Amino acid sequence: MAIRLMLADDHKMLREGLRRSMTDAGFEVVAEAGDGVEAVRLAAEVNPDVILMDVTMPNCDGVEACRQVKASGSPVRIVMLTMHADQEVLGNAIRAGAIGYLTKDSSIREIEDAVRMAAEGDTVLSPQLARSMLAEVRRIDAPSAHEDDHIVSKREEEVLQLIADGCSTPEVAERLFISQKTVKNHLASIYQKLDARDRTQAVLQAVRMGIVSLS
Repeated sequence: MAIRLMLADDHKMLREGLRRSMTDAGFEVVAEAGDGVEAVRLAAEVNPDVILMDVTMPNCDGVEACRQVKASGSPVRIVMLTMHADQEVLGNAIRAGAIGYLTKDSSIREIEDAVRMAAEGDTVLSPQLARSMLAEVRRIDAPSAHEDDHIVSKREEEVLQLIADGCSTPEVAERLFISQKTVKNHLASIYQKLDARDRTQAVLQAVRMGIVSLS
């Protein structure tokens, strides 16, 4: 079954180009929004699997639209598209619940791969944004002493590092010669130990604690 995709961007020409490219790649584009308010409304109406959400939109920006969509309890995965790798915007998008972050100079192939990964629940980190993400992490206060009681195992560190490097679940399984189910079990354990709700939060916490690094 085709991944149901929604596009949210105030630039009509960009939306049209993305629609053609994503449709040609086998995605089902179920809706298009020209601003954040429309994006929130359409997300509730059409229930897409993934939303490609522009950060800068009129009436309601992409980060706020993302926050509202996720606050409604929607299971949709949101991939943010940004013109620049801005540290503050990236941090806000993380907290709003976005699962992916791409710069607009990403290739169509990179966007296609990102949507597929997001649909599977995998975090998508654009290489161009890695440095900004690390800077955002460094702005967080130093960990308290009791966090040392929740250090992950060596295998979990390996899983975390690969996730931080942008690997999907199948890629982690292949590189570590374990099953995808085992990877998911490790992730569940990691979430509990690091008090994280998803991969992005886990990576942020792990980098902050010095468990993994971002290249």
